[in-house]
Amino acid sequence: MKLSVDFIDRPLHHNMKLCSIFIILCLFTVIACAPQTRTQKGGMVGAGGGAAAGALVGYLIGKDAGSTLIGAAIGAAAGGAAGAGVGRMMDNQERDMREALAESEAAAIRREGNLLAISLRGDVTFDTDSSIIKPGMYSEIDRIAGVLNQYPDTVIRIEGHADSRGSEQYNMELSGRRAAAVQNMFIQRGLYRERVEAISFGESSPIASNETAEGRARNRRVEIKVAPAAYAPQG
Repeated sequence: MKLSVDFIDRPLHHNMKLCSIFIILCLFTVIACAPQTRTQKGGMVGAGGGAAAGALVGYLIGKDAGSTLIGAAIGAAAGGAAGAGVGRMMDNQERDMREALAESEAAAIRREGNLLAISLRGDVTFDTDSSIIKPGMYSEIDRIAGVLNQYPDTVIRIEGHADSRGSEQYNMELSGRRAAAVQNMFIQRGLYRERVEAISFGESSPIASNETAEGRARNRRVEIKVAPAAYAPQG
């Protein structure tokens, strides 16, 4: 009952946005069930599942429809393929980003489907227990923002991550402040605020063991996820 009451009490435009999101996710499923080759069907199922998972994460963390849309875009881009034009755009953006960061020791780039991810090392980007970006990282931020500005048909999610030392609440708050610091620098460099969201995962998504100093250093990071805006319907 509480979920129903909460939904009714929300503003009408908010509920309409949420309804449109879930309708679009349903369309992903319908398209996936249509006659297609195995490769096409696999891509659409992956995109639909990724979009649903990304939308849920975006909404639970961001608590708004904008975060849900960006989350859906991130999930769909990682989960499945899109049109040739979108793939070409992401190929070009990956090429330009790799060229821009070719000499960087603080940033690593990976590609998952049509999702482009740039990981910034926390120990290079921030001092211990600080959310102030080190001046030595400004040139990397400038180069990343420069490439993102060349591809306005993308959305960006900046994720803050921490190791397991300290309390869970403190790690969540610190990694959130760090993600917000990178978001603010991007906005200062010309990216529209509507394209960029910042969220915190705290210590919940490690990529290495927290039992070693090397593993903890890898877990302290900010990840910049870039996805085609075509996955995130506006309205």
